[in-house]
Amino acid sequence: MQLAYSTAELIAIVSPREVRGTATPEVKGIAALSAAEEGDLSFLGNAKYRPELAATRASVVLVPADEETRPGAEQVFLLVENPSAALAQVCARIEQQLWPKPVPGVHPSAVVDPAAQVAASATVGPLCVVGAGAVIGERVILEAQVHIGREARVGDDCWLMPGAVVATGCELHARVKLHSGVVVGSDGFGFEFVEGRHTKVPQVGNVVVESDVEIGANSTIDRARFSRTVIGEGTKIDNLVQVAHNVVVGKHCLLCAQAGIAGSTTVEDFVVLGGQVGLGGHITIGKGAKLGGQTGVSGNVEPGAYLVGTPGLPYMLERRLGVLQKRLPELFKRVDALAAEIEGLKKASAS
Repeated sequence: MQLAYSTAELIAIVSPREVRGTATPEVKGIAALSAAEEGDLSFLGNAKYRPELAATRASVVLVPADEETRPGAEQVFLLVENPSAALAQVCARIEQQLWPKPVPGVHPSAVVDPAAQVAASATVGPLCVVGAGAVIGERVILEAQVHIGREARVGDDCWLMPGAVVATGCELHARVKLHSGVVVGSDGFGFEFVEGRHTKVPQVGNVVVESDVEIGANSTIDRARFSRTVIGEGTKIDNLVQVAHNVVVGKHCLLCAQAGIAGSTTVEDFVVLGGQVGLGGHITIGKGAKLGGQTGVSGNVEPGAYLVGTPGLPYMLERRLGVLQKRLPELFKRVDALAAEIEGLKKASAS
């Protein structure tokens, strides 16, 4: 879709503290400072890119409120508190054009059980399935091929992308967004080794996803063995994340791509898990803890900790150990040389 925003429209969207420059260009694209051409919108969201600001060809640039650089003759600088957040406001407007909300109603190809409850303001797209006893709330959007299991509940203003699944008995609270391929309520991975074979342990609990959660493509949230698996309010989950049975994730956490959480672990509020973080089962990750990418943790983590590496270590300690590790070859050479010198002294003393 072609963009077409006047300077006045951008000003209305981002409400800048100051408008610097007198030009009135039209914006037709978005680009980084270094790649921008005439007609592009750009932004200075990171101080390390400040040297690129004076040379950028962007027509409109979102800059921090304390920026002193002056725009060129055909440029406008919009001074805002947070350029990245201001750009997000513009992109939100674009998103509304790219993915407009569909007209409410049930597509003729959808299969909705007579015992399901679907709000009149909801949209049920092509080839969707809504099971018996399911409840679909106000203004919910189910895009093509979404499956809602028996007795599942989808709260008001949820948006489920194509191919998402909410399995039997699971619950989404208000304003949850599931991207394509998300499965909420897949069976927990539970087996007991009995009489020489792995015997499945039935998973009879459910999943509760609280309000304002967003879950990325192909992520899976397993149903509990009993009771509930919980994703707390405001938490954001990236693509390809695995959350196992009976896990409780707190409020406003960030779980980045390919992170995996084993069963019955508790992740408290405001925790950040970097990409490919692995958490063992039956542990607690304290409030506000941060785990860098590929960190592996098998024990409890204190609130506010910052760990990296496997096994997870405090950030500064792991960095120091990394420096020392690089010096190990040199250290071994010195030890070998000292051992040879000592051996020579012993022989000389014996003779």
